[in-house]
Amino acid sequence: MRPHKSAEVLPSLANRPDWSEKVLRGTPVLLAYLDHEQRFRYANETHRHWLGLDPERLIGRHLIEVIGERNHRLAGTALAQAYAGTAASYEGELFNGNERRYAHGNFQPDFDPDGHVCGIFTALIDITERRTLELQLHESEQRFFSAFQHAAIGMALTKPDGQFLRVNAAVCQMLGYSEQELLQQDIGRLSHPEDVAADQALMDQLLAGERDSYQLEKRNFHKLGHVVHILLSVSLVRDAAGAPLYFVSQVQNISQRKAFEDALHRERELAEVTLRSIGDAVITTDPQVRVTSLNPIAEAMTGWSSAEANGRPIEEIFQLFDAQGGLAVANPLRSAIEQNLIVDLAGKTLLRHRHGFDTPVEDSSAPIHDHAGNVIGGVLVFHDVSENRALALKMIHLTQHDTLTGLPNRSQLPGHINRAIDSASRRRQRAAVLYIDIDNFKQVNELVGHTAGDQVLRSFISQLQRCLPGDELLSRYGGDEFVVVLPHVDSAGEAASLCRDLITHGEQTRIAGQPELSLHLSIGISIYPDDATSADELVQHAETALMAAKAQGQHGYRFFTASMNERARAQRRIETGLRQALPGNQLKLHYQPKVDAHSGRIVGAEALLRWQLNGRDLYKPDQFIPVAEDSGLILPIGAWVLRQACRQARMWQQAGHEIPISVNVSPLQFQHADFYTWLDDVLEEAGLESRLLELELTERMVMSGGEATTGLLQRIKRRGVRLSLDDFGTGYCSLSYLKHFPIDALKIDRVFVRDITSDHDTATITSAIVAMARSLNKDVIAEGVETREQGSFLRHAGCSQLQGFLYGMPMPASELQKLLAEPVTAP
Repeated sequence: MRPHKSAEVLPSLANRPDWSEKVLRGTPVLLAYLDHEQRFRYANETHRHWLGLDPERLIGRHLIEVIGERNHRLAGTALAQAYAGTAASYEGELFNGNERRYAHGNFQPDFDPDGHVCGIFTALIDITERRTLELQLHESEQRFFSAFQHAAIGMALTKPDGQFLRVNAAVCQMLGYSEQELLQQDIGRLSHPEDVAADQALMDQLLAGERDSYQLEKRNFHKLGHVVHILLSVSLVRDAAGAPLYFVSQVQNISQRKAFEDALHRERELAEVTLRSIGDAVITTDPQVRVTSLNPIAEAMTGWSSAEANGRPIEEIFQLFDAQGGLAVANPLRSAIEQNLIVDLAGKTLLRHRHGFDTPVEDSSAPIHDHAGNVIGGVLVFHDVSENRALALKMIHLTQHDTLTGLPNRSQLPGHINRAIDSASRRRQRAAVLYIDIDNFKQVNELVGHTAGDQVLRSFISQLQRCLPGDELLSRYGGDEFVVVLPHVDSAGEAASLCRDLITHGEQTRIAGQPELSLHLSIGISIYPDDATSADELVQHAETALMAAKAQGQHGYRFFTASMNERARAQRRIETGLRQALPGNQLKLHYQPKVDAHSGRIVGAEALLRWQLNGRDLYKPDQFIPVAEDSGLILPIGAWVLRQACRQARMWQQAGHEIPISVNVSPLQFQHADFYTWLDDVLEEAGLESRLLELELTERMVMSGGEATTGLLQRIKRRGVRLSLDDFGTGYCSLSYLKHFPIDALKIDRVFVRDITSDHDTATITSAIVAMARSLNKDVIAEGVETREQGSFLRHAGCSQLQGFLYGMPMPASELQKLLAEPVTAP
């Protein structure tokens, strides 16, 4: 075959009109013809703009000389295919110097009269901008679906015909279905029949373009058959032509709110019926003592209708005069609201009717409080002197007591404490405030539900009241927090004795369906006048003592001491310093080796956090890590620890030491919606194989998270990351539960290891734990090994790995790397 000149190869180009040649030269596509030796025989003008080369100077040059070896290698397969006689294309990256671009090229073979390939036509177009847009679109979609899946509220995408396209975990949990089960359902089958028409009408309006979105309260059916009340927010997504694609629905479970609303509605109806039917007259006002309502008896006794009186000052409607002197009497409700006290009429008082006649009345006035104790209005109850005031007192009682337990609420507590202080002061005795918290009551609600949880609370109150036969006051301070006021205390020992009784009786509260669980209390105690002389300070100090009781281990009581305030200040100092520790490079990771129980070879390391300045510890981990968890700083710190540990594991792997690193994960960190995404990003960033990372979780984290935690553990396991339970045996995790979780290893707590050679019972328990764990195919790691005797016992018991001071203190990465290079010494 002979080379073709450009005019010979493309004779049609020479015969075309001038406009055709202009089109070829002016097109944004690189057009060229290569002969059988890959030499340019034709190149259009676009080469000048793309490559900065005169097209005429390209003629005769080899393709590889012009585009470079890297580009030639990238497009080599497509070129070879074209020269073999088959049209080919290439789409991918090409380089213009150091600049990376994306291009799409078509290569068309040219045949001579004998049917042999004598060259190829090439057409190349720059698609960099399109590629960038596609990547941005893909990233946007990924972010959307990640936010969609992990949204705290339910999210669903549905077709216009009602079939589900996509649902997130919150919706599945709300309705009791798995994702696959829910995708096989449609809206009609899940909706309550009475709500279908309203929902369909609103969807039709969306489809017709009559509205952009709608919100609707409706009822859906749970998989188990009961009704779930939901608040539905729906919008419609259309394509570029305006055709409907799918509905986007946000779903909130409002079943509890509806139950509260129904109860409130019934209570209001009952109150209104009661107010209209009782023999007492009732007037309510706002905080400025302007009338807001009158019941029928009040309307009859004053001569004003409720509508006429609304908004008028109370003195205009409720005019009082002294029965003996005829002088005007100050309205008691104004004093009640201003002083935040219950005020009764004194002496014989007359109510003057709108039309001038008088009626002798008795009156009781009181402020109305919200749940926080703020005055939001007043209530005035009055009647003829012959009638009793029982109903009025009941209404006042409702504003001052907790509706669930019937106990005085927190708005009444300062007054009760002040009266106890006055009494103790007069008698020259002590008074005490006990601040009680039910440990982990949230788990009770999670186990049995909020309705059953309320029943548990009422039963719990009954148990506590059996311990308070005298003049002590029990008050509900918050959700699972209660305050006991002891007006007469002879000694601190008397308060301590009562605390022990309260704790014992609290344990006797049984939880339906969970007979193995009982309620545990933590109690803080402050004493008047030893600790404080005001109600606020006594409550505050009792709460501080409660925190100290929890810090030393739940289920107990503590008296307030002045040092507790110093501890609180110390925690604030730690938190302030901790906020600067990470940006100030004061946080370091040390690594403690794990060794094979039989060979003594280092087979892993645990990453341990240290806070240091100039090589010295500022605070110990057990001092600053709880503060980090309480303040939320554990999230950025935990992310940093995970990233640093993965980088170190990768560096050791590159140095020839392939050992997995274990990292402790905080509950706050593990429960975050984006934890799996963080984990995945860290592994990708470090380039670390998943099998070289192990996450250490606590029993409580694994046991208390429900199906969401199980799903997350399974995702992590599928990613290839190992999972271990830390401090096993100190929590409430049963070995029988382990078969439900994808756990690889158990770490026996150092409490067991410490006593195995000196306490027969501990040794027996430890051996049993190891044997049962091994029967479930779990690795067993013992931590806190300090003596050869302990190591020998654990090795023979079946532990696969050992960790402790006997094999190495926590040390910087460089020191552990030296140990890895040393010869192995058998245990």
